[in-house]
Amino acid sequence: MASLSSDRLAKYERRSGWLLSAAAVLFLVVYAWPILDPDLPSGLVRACSIANVAIWVGFAVDYLLRLGLAPSKVRFVRGHVPDLLVLALPLLRPLRALRTATALARLGRASMTFRGQTIAYVVGAVTLLGFVAAVAVLDAERESEGANIKSFGDALWWAATTITTVGYGDQFPTTAEGKWAGVGLMLGGIALAGTITAALASWFIEHLGTVEKADAEAQHEIASLTAEVQALRTQLATAQAAHQGDR
Repeated sequence: MASLSSDRLAKYERRSGWLLSAAAVLFLVVYAWPILDPDLPSGLVRACSIANVAIWVGFAVDYLLRLGLAPSKVRFVRGHVPDLLVLALPLLRPLRALRTATALARLGRASMTFRGQTIAYVVGAVTLLGFVAAVAVLDAERESEGANIKSFGDALWWAATTITTVGYGDQFPTTAEGKWAGVGLMLGGIALAGTITAALASWFIEHLGTVEKADAEAQHEIASLTAEVQALRTQLATAQAAHQGDR
């Protein structure tokens, strides 16, 4: 029964993956468009708000369906905490667009190594996290008195210096909402930096292991050739001795 439920869940996720990826990209558009274009007509702003809520409801329905299909509800909830946070915390909803990285990885699964998939996820996560944080802090700061982040360029510069842990301090949030966006970006930046460091360490270890393995194989081949040459010399010496004895 559990195996059947797992198969049904896997089949549902395969069929719904592309639709949810498209919905995630659309969510980013309707989330960011009114913020990046403050002169957007009120009708379009309202349409973006409606689409925003509709997509969030779709994500909630998707989560409940997967929960219902999961053979172990507790294990599913524990293994999908980010999905639950995405639904519970509005600021994290755009992170659902990481499903687009899953779709890209699915395309190259036949030829992409695990490290290649990791790099694709990290690059996608850095780009997405930086963009979402820039939009969020711009939305919080632009109308605030005394704020120094007034344009999307300022927000992108702040996001870049924050996520790379450089922190020049020339651009910084002054509102509570902007500071919370900064906290999220800092935590995400630390996690991504750790992932990148681990991936590089894994590459170096694997590369050194490959070199050591090749060196060991070469040494083994040299030893085998040396033994063969020694055996041939012994046979040649024996043959020569026998030939001299026959004389």
